[in-house]
Amino acid sequence: MKKIAVINDISGFGKCSLTAAIPIISSNNMQCCPLVSGVFSNQTGYESFQYADLTDYMQGFIDEWKKLNAQFDAIITGFITNYKQAEIIKSFINEFKNEKTIVVADPVMADGGERYLGFDDERISAVCSIAQKADIITPNISELCLLCGESFENIRGEKAIKKAETLSKRYYEKNGISLVVTGIETNENEITTAVFNGKDFKTITNKKMGESFSGTGDIMNAYLTCQLLKGKSLFESAKASCEFISKAIQVTMQKESINYADGVDFEKLL
Repeated sequence: MKKIAVINDISGFGKCSLTAAIPIISSNNMQCCPLVSGVFSNQTGYESFQYADLTDYMQGFIDEWKKLNAQFDAIITGFITNYKQAEIIKSFINEFKNEKTIVVADPVMADGGERYLGFDDERISAVCSIAQKADIITPNISELCLLCGESFENIRGEKAIKKAETLSKRYYEKNGISLVVTGIETNENEITTAVFNGKDFKTITNKKMGESFSGTGDIMNAYLTCQLLKGKSLFESAKASCEFISKAIQVTMQKESINYADGVDFEKLL
């Protein structure tokens, strides 16, 4: 059975991070091995939350995995609770990545032209340093701008597609890392994902439904990684992931009352 190490937090409510990754990976007949970076009462998109930072425990957990001679077919990284976790995560990748291991990093730090709460320059720099250890990164357009040292704004339409293409090629040329750029608002009715594998820049467009749901990035990372481990190309994997998320949003939109912070009802599609 293929094993995927997922370095992320876990939230009681919000259907994101590990509560999204674990069922998706398991339903693909693969083992999810969580390295928990923090425990949240609910994800940070709600009005308030409580959390326990597990930075001081992470290395001890990793040391135990070394004793088990753990090996992974893929490693996924996501939200970090503070900048100190970057060095732990990079060391983890150095320790456990072999020639066959796929590393997928979600550089969680901004959206809609604004940084997330608590992401100062030091934390942004830490996220960017983790991304440079990956084979594939999955930023949104705001995060891609930060990764490339560009000022960023909430851009849409063809301008955003062109920006994604220019910056993806620039980032790949500098780092040799493939990109899946998510959540590009092409217009009021469409959402686009851009894929660059070092050769071809391609886009995937789906119908936009409602506002921004919690956890879709985490669903993307987990589903994408599983498809890659099944032998699909990056573009095929991204397209399958977009289709899965689109169907999950369709299911969720059928509810009488929708709270976007709750995430999508992807479980019905597993």
